[in-house]
Amino acid sequence: MAREISKEMTLCVSLSARPSNIGTRFHNFLFEALELPFLYKAFAPASLEQAVQGMRGLPIRGAGISMPYKAQVIPLLDELDPTAAGIGAVNTIVNDGGRLTGYNTDVIAVERLLAAHQVRPDVPLALIGSGGMASACAAALARAGFDKVTVVARNQQAGTALANRHGWSWEPIAEPRFSTLLNATPVGMAGGAESERLPVPDAVVEQATTVFDVVAVPERTPLLRLAAELGKQCIAGGDVMSLQAVEQFERYTGVRPSEELVAAATAFSRLA
Repeated sequence: MAREISKEMTLCVSLSARPSNIGTRFHNFLFEALELPFLYKAFAPASLEQAVQGMRGLPIRGAGISMPYKAQVIPLLDELDPTAAGIGAVNTIVNDGGRLTGYNTDVIAVERLLAAHQVRPDVPLALIGSGGMASACAAALARAGFDKVTVVARNQQAGTALANRHGWSWEPIAEPRFSTLLNATPVGMAGGAESERLPVPDAVVEQATTVFDVVAVPERTPLLRLAAELGKQCIAGGDVMSLQAVEQFERYTGVRPSEELVAAATAFSRLA
């Protein structure tokens, strides 16, 4: 039987330039499994400012924030969690009676995946990108003790600022000398102008031992397809999505789902 939608339900949303059904299916699966009166819907806002104002007026309990809005949304909020404030990027908003607080759960997800895959912190790593997601990845790397990091970004101002924040170096194009690659750009994302491109030259991937791509859609990006063909250890953006979404879910509802339920929600979301 289809789930009944009623006026008593609490709405949560995601705001993205290119929304997918992954988060929608993940959260709604858990809401239904735990019999929570919540509903989740993804939007591509015509105006970010108006969308955030709508959170106060409707009211909407929470919002997941995706590229390219993770830094843009900050001036529209009332308060920032220390982690979000420190990196200048928000991926989660929680509405408490009209007061909007920004968090960043991407940091937790990236840090846990690096540990789970036993990525060595003492080898050269290329962090590709300089936007909000790259800032979250940088914070996770710094917290985990990575100290041989090079920020690879076309935007010199943003790239050097991110690198200087952590005592790292910057370069505009990656050279084939890195053991680990971490792509924090939208290159390879489905539906984009660069959906079939690689964020680095093939030779850079050939040199690496571990390739981590935060792009969640498609499940296997061009970068990860090449890395898999070359026998590299691969870490996928879909895993980032699931881990950070659990943290969002708990902030929205006050409920921490079991690992079994999270695994089932993850599998269900990837059917989208």
